[in-house]
Amino acid sequence: MRTSVVVPTLGLSPWLRPCLEALRRDGGEELEILLVAPEAVASQLPAGLADRAVLLPGRPAFAAANNAGFAGARGDLLGTVNDDAVVEPGWLAALSAALVANPGVAAVQGVNLRMEDPEVVDGWGLEWHQRLEAVQLGTGGPPPPDTPPFEVFGVSATAALYRRSALEAVALAPGVFFEPRLGSYYEDVELAGRLREGGWAALAVPAARVHHAGTATGARMPVARYRWLFGNRHLVVARRLGRRFWGRLPRLVATDLGHLVRALAGGNWALVVGIPLGWLRALRLLPAFAHGGPPQRISPGT
Repeated sequence: MRTSVVVPTLGLSPWLRPCLEALRRDGGEELEILLVAPEAVASQLPAGLADRAVLLPGRPAFAAANNAGFAGARGDLLGTVNDDAVVEPGWLAALSAALVANPGVAAVQGVNLRMEDPEVVDGWGLEWHQRLEAVQLGTGGPPPPDTPPFEVFGVSATAALYRRSALEAVALAPGVFFEPRLGSYYEDVELAGRLREGGWAALAVPAARVHHAGTATGARMPVARYRWLFGNRHLVVARRLGRRFWGRLPRLVATDLGHLVRALAGGNWALVVGIPLGWLRALRLLPAFAHGGPPQRISPGT
């Protein structure tokens, strides 16, 4: 199967060149690399490391950038890699092998390790916890042993590989795989839910390793990051819970208020501002996500 990997960037990450170099070393000339970036930074992009550059107007968010990259990709397997993530040798081979060996699997990811401390895990898959927040499995702990792949709710698009046919089966519209209205954050969680409801599974592959700097771009605009994060959480939960969303809304707000109180106590003013802005974002977009249909599984307690 031919593989294409999309690397979205705003041109701000100091890890962009190492990211592209590592992908080329790992995938060789057989791998198609597409770099998706704003038109305004075209002259600043590293030359010769991607097969193609897809230039978009404005500041494209993660969901729109990946959709645009996938639209121009030729692969049967479609990867997403953040511009602050550097794959280890064998990453692509391990993920590809897991997809080829498991035809019912739509998406796979490896173990993402913290760039500054590779003995600490950034995450190896997505799951929901009882507070109705999507979390990265394994965060803050040691890397797992090199065991066979195992099932997770979904994969983080930080560095993942998807089966094109599965994406097409659950697309919101032709070529619309990630929900563009979410922009950035929770867009991979929303896609994971659609894939699971479509009958597809997702796997974590411990043999595949990635070093992830984390929020290399988001750290430069923390208020916007928190606005997306807290707003999008409400939107994705609304889509997952259907008619049960309104009964769970007090729990969602209570969780946010807990974060807000701790942010005030700790002087995290970006979070203090970002949480209420996230609520306003959710209110504005909620009609497109809330519905009266049956709820889908979101966590063990629902």
